[in-house]
Amino acid sequence: MISVGVRSTEQSGYRVLTPTSSVFAEEKAGFAGIRFTMKRIVVYCLQGTFTQAYKECGYSKDKHADWGGRLEKMMKIVELISVGTEILLGNIVNTNAAFLAEQCAAMGLSNYYQVTVGDNEKRLFDTIQTAIDRSDIVILSGGLGPTQDDLTKETVAKVFGKELVEDSRTRKQIAEFFEKRGIKPTDNNWKQALVPKGAIVVENPNGTAPGLIVEAGEKCAILLPGPPNELIPMFRDSIMPYLNQKEEGIIYSKTVKICGMGESKVESEITDLLERQVNPTIAPYAKTGEVHLRVTAKAVDEKNAKKLLKPVVKELKARFGSNIYTTEEAVTLEQAVVDLLLANQLTVSTVESCTGGMVAARLINVPGVSEVFKSGQITYSNKAKRKFAGVKRSDLEKFGAVSEEVAKDMAKGAAMLTKADVVISVTGIAGPDGGTADKPVGLVYIGCYVKGKITVKKFQFSGSRAKIRENSVSAALTLLRHCVLEYYSEITFQKK
Repeated sequence: MISVGVRSTEQSGYRVLTPTSSVFAEEKAGFAGIRFTMKRIVVYCLQGTFTQAYKECGYSKDKHADWGGRLEKMMKIVELISVGTEILLGNIVNTNAAFLAEQCAAMGLSNYYQVTVGDNEKRLFDTIQTAIDRSDIVILSGGLGPTQDDLTKETVAKVFGKELVEDSRTRKQIAEFFEKRGIKPTDNNWKQALVPKGAIVVENPNGTAPGLIVEAGEKCAILLPGPPNELIPMFRDSIMPYLNQKEEGIIYSKTVKICGMGESKVESEITDLLERQVNPTIAPYAKTGEVHLRVTAKAVDEKNAKKLLKPVVKELKARFGSNIYTTEEAVTLEQAVVDLLLANQLTVSTVESCTGGMVAARLINVPGVSEVFKSGQITYSNKAKRKFAGVKRSDLEKFGAVSEEVAKDMAKGAAMLTKADVVISVTGIAGPDGGTADKPVGLVYIGCYVKGKITVKKFQFSGSRAKIRENSVSAALTLLRHCVLEYYSEITFQKK
């Protein structure tokens, strides 16, 4: 096990443990000689089990009670409560919890508990009370609607001992919301204008249920509407600034997005950085066909946080090179591809079999794509491949529809038909049936035509039909981007 030096630092209003090096380091700030194993200290601190941390390093809690007590007291703990019987029954996927957990982690908040509770007042009351007792910030999502089983606001008010009062501004916004749509509100819609007395009302431009912040001393409950299209913008635009204002410093993040490399490969390239990180920190996140590295710095202000981030991001760019497609949080892989096409004035077409138009759909998600996108074809059958993509009958008979030769024919044929500068072709076996020993389920060939040059790559994906198709789309976009970059790199080299 790796022994590390540990020091206690006070940042953003709470204390955090940070390793100082990959070997034991003497701490001059009063805790010299304390040894922690990396794995165990991380686990114990995440669990809040500080007593066990003392035992692990061979020290008694009494001897270090003051240090441990201050550490435990200063850490900001957030708890997430998802409200809704439909979540418990599996009728909907709880994407809100995943979003909120990721955002809270990026802000440096410790999240020890996530709870889902149904639309039952007693169980909801007990859940909120427990959360308030053990956490500093409780974020609740759902249960703010106008119906009788929407109980979140009413129950929070009871837990905090506050009466509900009508907020005139919210009532006016609800009236305007329905008036714009030519709909007459029902009596229960006005229920959404009631708020706990003294609460901070958070406007909701995307719906009728406002968000709420209820404070009591050092504790607070944050109530968010359940629909993700309302919750996400409200959290980003209003709740994040509120939480940042409660801290003395700020937390600033930048996401380095990588395509064309797996998570294990990416992590192996930055093991040294991960082992010695203090501030900023690097957190890897695996996405479909991508790996995101969130680099987070804590500082007194944004300017200083950016200064801390700059050398780390620079080092990541040096290590991953063109595999990095953006460092902007809002930029997706498809947007990076479209931006690349626009910058080089290249048109694109797609010809797809097993992905059934999913590559075209991802590209068309990007505003402004009409400047470069020419056409998208789905050539699922062999007949369609011959008729609309110019695939040779002899290649189909000799090599089969899922083959390097057919992927190449599809790309070349679509380029000739649509006169596009760039064409991406996909043919594969998405399953669950249709696989053989020679061509198993998950076998996919992706072709890319760029100005006369054709590249074909073979992939072997695993998982469900949906997962294989999603991976194929990400791989197609990655290959398209790589081939365009390679084409212009070759042209530039030849000119020199």
